[in-house]
Amino acid sequence: MPRSTVNVRELQAPLRERYTKDPDSAPVVLRAVSDTTDLSDPLHCSVHADGAPDTSFRSGAHPAVGGAGDVPCSGDLLLAALAACQEVTLRMVAASMGIELESLEVTVEGDWDPRGTLAMGKQFPIGVPAIRCHTKVVIGEDERGERAERLLRSAERYCVVLNTLRNGVDVSSTFELRGK
Repeated sequence: MPRSTVNVRELQAPLRERYTKDPDSAPVVLRAVSDTTDLSDPLHCSVHADGAPDTSFRSGAHPAVGGAGDVPCSGDLLLAALAACQEVTLRMVAASMGIELESLEVTVEGDWDPRGTLAMGKQFPIGVPAIRCHTKVVIGEDERGERAERLLRSAERYCVVLNTLRNGVDVSSTFELRGK
């Protein structure tokens, strides 16, 4: 059984102390920015997050709307963000609780109808109206399943992406257009 090699409580203790003493230091602005890429290719792009500026994520149009299918589409990245957040949260909670994980798999599915994106009628929604996240965990030494239940409840409670999607979020969008 793999035991966590990271003491999460020890790692987070100074952060908790700092946020308690200086609450204004806690809020963080997460930011993603598109990279400069070939504008003659309408099917692909690249973005990076300020949290990992040396790592770019390539994305492209889904084959259902004319894309090549050679890179994940933005919907794939949305679902992947949920899967990643759920897994990392679960791993961190397990490490904090001293629970050894034997296996862990997160599967996320989203329903999407490309006809909305292709402007084929107002009856077709634009976006992903339903998402299903399934987390399969096997832990050791928990005959009654009590620790497993506590682990799953905590992981669900503290998953940032899951709660953002569930609770909705205000999104503002601005455009700036300049002529040459």
